[in-house]
Amino acid sequence: MCLAVPGKIIEITGGDDMNRQGKVDFGGVAKDINLAFVPEAKPGDYVLVHAGFALNTIDEVEAARVFKYLREIEELGELEDSD
Repeated sequence: MCLAVPGKIIEITGGDDMNRQGKVDFGGVAKDINLAFVPEAKPGDYVLVHAGFALNTIDEVEAARVFKYLREIEELGELEDSD
C-alpha cells in the first residue's frame, strides 16, 4: 500500500518542467520535492507527495482532512502498542 502525504509548497526552484523542484512544508518539516508532475502548482498550493514526487494538487480543506486522518491513525497505533 502506498501513502501520499499532503504538504504546502513554500518556494519553487528549477527552470523547465522536468527539473522543477520545490521546498514543501509537512507540518513544520520542509523537504525538497520534485514538482515535474504538477506544472500548474505554485507557492501556497497543497500537493500530495509520495517518494519525493508531488503527484497532484489538492485544496486546503482536503489537505486538512488528510492530516486529521493521519493524526487519528497515529493515535490508534499508540493505543494498540499499549496492549
